[in-house]
Amino acid sequence: MQEPTFLILTALAAGPQHGYGIITDVVQISGERVRLQAGTLYAALDRLQGEGLVETDREEVVDGRARRYYRLTSAGEARLAAEAEHLRRNVDTASSRLRARLRSAYSIKVAAPGRGFLGSAS
Repeated sequence: MQEPTFLILTALAAGPQHGYGIITDVVQISGERVRLQAGTLYAALDRLQGEGLVETDREEVVDGRARRYYRLTSAGEARLAAEAEHLRRNVDTASSRLRARLRSAYSIKVAAPGRGFLGSAS
């Protein structure tokens, strides 16, 4: 799953939102790394609706303009949960390997003959 899709579904996991709300929520969730353009968002929402992951919740008229709210479907919730679990497993694996690498690097430096602590000259 592409990150923008993951972030859109994550935004909708908090409850129904209109397009601008999703855009601002994605900026916040991503730590301001991802800024969706309106065209990109609505194309993604159309695709996600076609896949049955989101649906229209309601429409309101605000300041004379129609505002459509979207919500996560149960299929969307399941897909988001599966993707979050997939990412969690990947993070766990990467973290474990990095810890092992650091332990290995530390033990090599400490055990190096003729060297002081952490491999520096005595």
